[in-house]
Amino acid sequence: MSTERPDNDVTGPRRRRPPLAVASVAAAVLLAGGGGAYWAATASGGGGAADGGGSASRDTAPVLALDAAEAAPAAPGDPSTPPPGIAPGEPDPGGPPVVYRAKGQLPDGPDEAAVHRATGTVAAAEVARLAEALGIPGTPRTVDASWVVGDEDGPGALLKVTKQAPGTWTFARTTPVEPCEPGKMCANQSPPEADGQPVSEKAAKAAAVPVLKAVGQDDAALDAGQLMGDVRVVNADPKVDGLPTYGWSTGVQVGPDGKVSGGSGQLKALEKGATYPAIGADEALKQLNEAGKARGDGGKDIGGCATPVPLEGEPVPTDMQCVPSNGKRAPVQHTVEDAVFGLALHYVDGRQTLVPSWLFQVRQGSGGPESTVTQIAVAPEFIEKPAEPTPSGDRKATSYAADGRTLEVTFWGGVCSTYTASAEESAGQVRISIEEEKQKDGACIMIAKELKRTVTLEKPLGDRTVIDAASGATVPRS
Repeated sequence: MSTERPDNDVTGPRRRRPPLAVASVAAAVLLAGGGGAYWAATASGGGGAADGGGSASRDTAPVLALDAAEAAPAAPGDPSTPPPGIAPGEPDPGGPPVVYRAKGQLPDGPDEAAVHRATGTVAAAEVARLAEALGIPGTPRTVDASWVVGDEDGPGALLKVTKQAPGTWTFARTTPVEPCEPGKMCANQSPPEADGQPVSEKAAKAAAVPVLKAVGQDDAALDAGQLMGDVRVVNADPKVDGLPTYGWSTGVQVGPDGKVSGGSGQLKALEKGATYPAIGADEALKQLNEAGKARGDGGKDIGGCATPVPLEGEPVPTDMQCVPSNGKRAPVQHTVEDAVFGLALHYVDGRQTLVPSWLFQVRQGSGGPESTVTQIAVAPEFIEKPAEPTPSGDRKATSYAADGRTLEVTFWGGVCSTYTASAEESAGQVRISIEEEKQKDGACIMIAKELKRTVTLEKPLGDRTVIDAASGATVPRS
């Protein structure tokens, strides 16, 4: 029988455990097309890049320059989706500190492991192969920095794939509405209501196979347990270099008619990069706890009540939960029930990269929900600390897509302002500036929306890094 150990106890013998199947790692939040959500803690170190292959030495290995933006997409309208700026599954920086304690002994893991990333651009033939698997007629065409197949303006089916690696793709199908003769009412003027009966897991997996084969993930571990109403989602988590992955899922949605109705994932194949010394699960858990304590409460005055304060003269409830001004909240306890060594998605030098990580299976409290928390397993001296977040009020580019000399920049802005984007180019980087011209007259509703602006570069972007001029931070690829 194993015994519980303190989170900072790294002494005593440790036993190795066989790798867990990815399907056994439960996710707290699911992507729109399937997949998982997680929060990722990092260590600090020097500076550099992450390309190259072979074993890393402590003198010559390139340093992993992690970006501050680690957010992964979450389901639209999902109540568990965190506020902007907080990665799905990541605790609120203003919330209480979090402490993770191992239920038993944790494994050591391998001595070293390599990073993996997709490079280059997606070819039209790759998009056509996926479109055929999805049953979409037509030839891939260019729209800004993406390939598009299907109908953009009406009912039908639409596949969109970013040209730049990793070739993020999204697919949606709607029920076509047949036109009616003038002056007549038609029973099919609106899409038919679903019957509320999702297909079986076996049938959903069978429907997803052609799509997974087209994206090179036909050997991935499948989980078809997720339901979105009467739509069943098949989540495919591939193994890369023999290791389970987290954050690189392909999600295939299958409707009650047994046909693929939606999906998302990455189309470009992964390539092996540099190899790094790895730390064991005990050391990773220690780093995770240090990061959790640093995030908790954010050093701010946390005085206040968790429930509405009664008005003057009203009785105060006996279960009123209040914290004194400048008080400290008790840490939230999480139990680490298991750990497996794998690869988790991070942004490195603005590019999506699978980084050697420990995938912890975590349960909140006693009998609480399960989730997966990841912690980078690369030795700390090979990790560069992320850039500081942008000061409040600055316009910051959140992502970009590129196609030759065309750079499409995404950012958040107000609905009553006009925005323009410009670029300052050098041999190694492109600095993006976003200028705002506010409305001079009249009232304006305070609503923010995601916006895009296109910049034409003097030369193709190539391998140059895109930098946000306002913050100095690396901008991740969309």
